Amino acid sequence: MTDYAVLLKESGLKATFQRMNILETIEKHGHMAIEEIYDEVVKVHPSLSLATVYKNIILMVENGVLVEVPITGKKPKYELTKNDHIHLICTECGEVEDRPCLEETDKLLKSMTSQERFSLNKQQINLYGVCAQCQAAKAS
Repeated sequence: MTDYAVLLKESGLKATFQRMNILETIEKHGHMAIEEIYDEVVKVHPSLSLATVYKNIILMVENGVLVEVPITGKKPKYELTKNDHIHLICTECGEVEDRPCLEETDKLLKSMTSQERFSLNKQQINLYGVCAQCQAAKAS
């Protein structure tokens, strides 16, 4: 389990109970939209406002604690910052699955960026399509 207090302090943020609970909720569920995070966090902290959750998530994205995962036609989801990986994003249901980056992918990206004299230090690869469950639902 992640030590959220250390993670926040290393990112230059105070370890408030709101931030700690937001991070715990996201880690438990994986990828979540702000409203989903709020719905979970408010169960523990009923006085917490949606505006406070928004403010804290934006601050944690700006400080590198969280990553925004854009979803075409839907609200973005958020996850804890992790090692580089690929997102498989379903354009039907909005589910996001993590997949590890392959060695071949890393080589290709480094080759492309070095040709452009661009120093790559972080990547987020989002692949959009239709998940197996949504494909099966359409077929039936």
